[in-house]
Parts: sequence; C-alpha cells; structure tokens
Amino acid sequence: MYQKIHDEISQDSYKIYPNDGQRFVAWYLRNIHILDTFETKDCITDGAGDKQIDAIYIDNQSSTVYIIQGKFYGGDTVDSGPLREVLASWVQIKDLVHLQDGANHKLQVKINEMAAVLDDDYEICFELIMTSSLTDAAKSDLERFQRELAESETLSANLVVVDNEMLKFKYDEALNRSRPYINHEFQLEPGKYMELTIGGTKAAIVALPLKDCVKIPGVKDGSLFRKNVRQSLGSGNKVNKGIARTIKKDAGDFFFLHNGITAICSHMSVHDNRLSVKELNVVNGCQSLSTIFSSGEAAKKAEDAYILFRFYEIEDPDRADKISTSTNSQSAVKARDLRSNDKAVLAMKRAYEQFYTDGYFITKRGESVDQVRYNTAHIVNLTDLGKQLIAWHSQRPTISYSETKIFDKYFDQLFHRDYEPENVQALHEMFTAIYGKWGKENPMGLNETLLAMKAYAPYHQLYAVSVIFCEVNRMNDSVPNPSVALKKMTASGLMEQVIDTAGTCLNMAMEAASSETTDHGKIFVPQNWIKSKASLKDVRMMIKQYLASLKMMPGGKELLTRLNGGLTMEKEDFEARWTAD
Repeated sequence: MYQKIHDEISQDSYKIYPNDGQRFVAWYLRNIHILDTFETKDCITDGAGDKQIDAIYIDNQSSTVYIIQGKFYGGDTVDSGPLREVLASWVQIKDLVHLQDGANHKLQVKINEMAAVLDDDYEICFELIMTSSLTDAAKSDLERFQRELAESETLSANLVVVDNEMLKFKYDEALNRSRPYINHEFQLEPGKYMELTIGGTKAAIVALPLKDCVKIPGVKDGSLFRKNVRQSLGSGNKVNKGIARTIKKDAGDFFFLHNGITAICSHMSVHDNRLSVKELNVVNGCQSLSTIFSSGEAAKKAEDAYILFRFYEIEDPDRADKISTSTNSQSAVKARDLRSNDKAVLAMKRAYEQFYTDGYFITKRGESVDQVRYNTAHIVNLTDLGKQLIAWHSQRPTISYSETKIFDKYFDQLFHRDYEPENVQALHEMFTAIYGKWGKENPMGLNETLLAMKAYAPYHQLYAVSVIFCEVNRMNDSVPNPSVALKKMTASGLMEQVIDTAGTCLNMAMEAASSETTDHGKIFVPQNWIKSKASLKDVRMMIKQYLASLKMMPGGKELLTRLNGGLTMEKEDFEARWTAD
C-alpha cells in the first residue's frame, strides 16, 4: 500500500498539501471516508500547533468524531511511539479549553465544532493510520491503551489502528473491488445445536461457546460484516461496554442476556458435530462479535458461556440484504431504517407511485432501483425527503444534517400527515437543481468553507428559496406550497435565478456572520453556525437586503419586476410552519 499511496499522492490534486504526511491523511479521508476535495481540506489540522492531531472528521450520520493521526512510513513495522502520540492527544481532548491554547486556527475551529457535537453524545474514535504494522511490543501497548480509553469515566473513546493490512481491505472495500469469501468450520457441542429446514431454506440454531467466537476470521478487519448495516462502533460505545462487562462479570448468563447473532452463508453442512460454512457473513451481531473479540482473553477464560447463533443458507443477494435490514433493530441510530415500514411512509410511497406511474419511492437504505424500468427523474428517497421536509416546511435546515433526529424525534410531525405526491416531486426537483451547483466547478462562487459542508448546507439553500417566495409575497410567517412554487419558477423561467440568488444570499450571510464574530475577537465555526438558528435569521435578513438593493442595481428594477410577477402566489398557497422545535 505504501508504494501505491506514494504514487497517488504525487498527483497534482494533492500538491495543495505541503508534505507527504498531510497528503497521506488527505488520501485516507478521500479514499476511505469518501470525502470530496473541499471536505478533506476542511478536516486537515496538521502543521504547527496541531497538538499531535492531523485531522478531525465529524460524521453526522454515524454521530462519530474521527480524530486521525497519520504515519506514512515505508518500513515493515513501527513501535509504540505513534500510539503514545494518540494517547497524548486523548489526554488533551479531556480539557478542550486548555487544548485550544497554542493550537493552530484550523484546530481551534475544529475543537469548537467538536465541543458542540460531544454535547449531543457523539462517539469519539481515534484512528491511527499507517502503511506499516505494529511490533509485538506495540500490539501489547495497543491493547492496554484501548482498554484505558474505553473504560475512562471522564471521556471514553475508541482507538483503531488502521495498519497496512486493514488499510488495504478498507481501500478495496471502498472501491467495492473485493468480496470477502470467508469459509469457516465450527466445532459444535452435542445437544447444543439443531438443524432445520424452513420454506426450503436450510438453517442451524447453535449455542456457540464465547471462546470459539474469538477464532472466527474477519472480525478484526470487518470483512465478516460486509452485509451488516454498519461496522463496529468500538469498545467505547455504551452498549458494547455493557457487553464487555457481562463477559467479564456474568459470562454464565450471557446466552440469556443477549439476543444472538444472525449469519448467512452460501452453503452449510453439518457432519460429526462440525458445521462447515462457505462465504460467511454476519448480518446482525457486528457490535457483539467485535466486543467479544476485543475482550478475547476474558472470553477464552469464560466457562459455560455461550451465545446464540442463527445460520441461514442464503444464495440470493437480494434476500440476504432483506434479512440484514430486518434483523437490525437494536439501536437508536437505526431510526431511519426502522421507519421504512411505517404505515405513513408506506402510504406516501403508494400515493407517489400511483401518481407517477413511471416512478419509484425508495424507503430502504441500500435499495437498488432498475434504472431502465423507472424514470430516473421520478425516483425519490425517504432519507432525502425527510431532510427536505424539515428544511422547507419546518423551516429548520439546521436539523437536516441529523437523520436520527428527523426519523426519531420529529418523525410524527413530518410524516404522519397527508402529503401530496406533487409536493414530494417538487422538493426533489428543487433540491436536485440546488445540489447540482455544489460541485467542483462551483458555479455560484460559494465560499470553500460552505462547500466543505456539502452534506447538509445545501438544505439551507432550499430553505432560502422558500424565504424568497415568502418575501416576494409578504407572507413572512408562512411556508409556500412546494409544487406551486416550482410551477411558478418553471413557468416564469426564473428557476435558475431564484436558486442562484438563494445560494448567493446564503454565502453572504455566512461571510457576514464570520466577519462579525472575528471582529469581536472570537473564533467563527462555520459548522456550528450552519446548525444554529442564528443562521436562519442571517439568511432571511440577507435575502431582505438583497431584494431591497435590486432597486439600486443596474438592471435590478427589471429583475425585481420579473420576480414580483413570476413568483406571486395566492394566500391559500401558503400554510403555517410545521413545528419541529
């Protein structure tokens, strides 16, 4: 991997970074965390005053703060030095106020952003990335450090070492170029397993000793969980800490306290108390098996400790994905997936697909759609719709970044109401037009900091479009009907003008807020601003000022006349804001 990465970071796109160390971290963010150029640049904190923190990436969808330290070495092994650097940064993070003293500006901004999300119970994951492997002594230190971080009462965290082996797997997985073929044989105990066939499908129910779970391949690098809806959350996760505690203190009751593991394979057979499986994948139980693996020594010593395993022989990949989705319902981050079968969602799906007979309403994450059978312009997504609804109807794009809040706390307000298919389509078309302007070409001339927030800042632009309609129609306390708004923009030929104006006003609002903050000697954190209600007031004020200034600009009066004529709507085309906070 060292030579491959060395060659790739020699390309022009990485020359914006001053050294190979930063280029390596940037490569990891782009290729493993799949960030774009602007998002990657925003995460890098390496340099003078970096406090041994090379990058901080805050993943709002997984509610995880990734603190990254990179070591780009060409040698085969490294000692414990980099691990101690990670430990030192963890100690500093316990006191964020003190950490900011002497930190460079980029790190100061990230510290403020990190402090805000930690109040929302985000997990912390330290990633030590390198192109070498740890020495045996360093591996021993790693276990000790992982335990220290996970068991901390003041700030628990997860420490993951992405060495050469794991780096290669993550890279191949990100490119979807490798399919793990894990074949394994389980030793079964008489009287503790059962074979059965249900609906023509072979299955086996097994009480497996915890000590045997440690031997299952593919746990460390995550390849065993390819079809799982998520990878390990680390030993610092609250649920996983509880599992580890049970292993150490109440292993005899583990079988009764745990829901069990669901695994699929392409072929299985039982002979002489041995279960042989091919192409094994665990679709429910990633957290449990990862925790058992990290508590390996305790698991090996646990007497009379078992866990329930369900093995299914499944060859159809679509059926395997369905089983993966259906069996995962144990944690709050699954709110989005659990809502896919809600009656209100199914009713919305049915109404949309009946109205748009060539369309498809995606309700399940990862669901594939036949691009030939359906009109791609009429393919909408439940996740995107939730974010659009709260940005437009609730006027709270400040929440659009959080799927958990949308599909948990605010789900009833957003989805338990009749909603016309034309409005679903209108939000989809408007947001598609907006999002298309957030690429590398940057046609709206947005600030790079905004572009780094591409995952959620465009919903502020969607909100700004609705505000423009409110201002033109003097309906400040109401929300325009999306389908009527779209028809008005389309009929008048003002669609691109309105979208560009919304983007310009968003950009100006953020820059004005930044100037005001720094003028007062404070640190401006764009990510915190975009998630605050202050951003809504700033955007609305900037739109008011922009429309008022048109009278003074060359050609402005003509444009204002077009806007007033083309965007005028009836009072009944507006409704009250949906409450979201």
